[in-house]
Amino acid sequence: MQLRNSSSRYGWVSIFLHWSVALAVFGLFALGLWMVGLDYYSAWRKAAPDLHKSIGLTLFAIMLLRLLWRFVSPPPPAPNNHGRLTRLGATFGHAFLYLSLFAVMIAGYLISTADGVGIPVFGLFEIPALVSGLPDQADVAGEVHLYLAWALVIFAGVHALAALKHHFIDRDATLARMLGRKA
Repeated sequence: MQLRNSSSRYGWVSIFLHWSVALAVFGLFALGLWMVGLDYYSAWRKAAPDLHKSIGLTLFAIMLLRLLWRFVSPPPPAPNNHGRLTRLGATFGHAFLYLSLFAVMIAGYLISTADGVGIPVFGLFEIPALVSGLPDQADVAGEVHLYLAWALVIFAGVHALAALKHHFIDRDATLARMLGRKA
């Protein structure tokens, strides 16, 4: 399989980045839901949020790389059977996924740095608190983080259902291309 995207399929870098982000988003969502239910005496009370933050910051770096990669190796054009509305929907859908993902991660950063303390990443280094002390920063960012995370996961599910619809009903190469197969 090729490294870069071609006119008929995605390359392995795009495929790896796509599925890594998908796995991280759903994993972080599940971890987030689980950790907010932990009680004070849980052994995971500190470790789970630290893990969530570390994975979230790693995901931020991966998303920056993914965005850069889209400029270096543009995605293949939509299949010929996609009409104007389908192409427009895909463009807006992907834009929403990118924007909401960055917004969720920025909100998470604002929650974590509200007290002016940096965020350790897997105990290896620390991301400094560049923004802190805003009025109700943790509470407002927490609400944004929660609702955008739900919106992101729901929309990612719709995105997956659309890919399955293209594969099984329309019988086009939309999903196959993201699996490294030729259109």
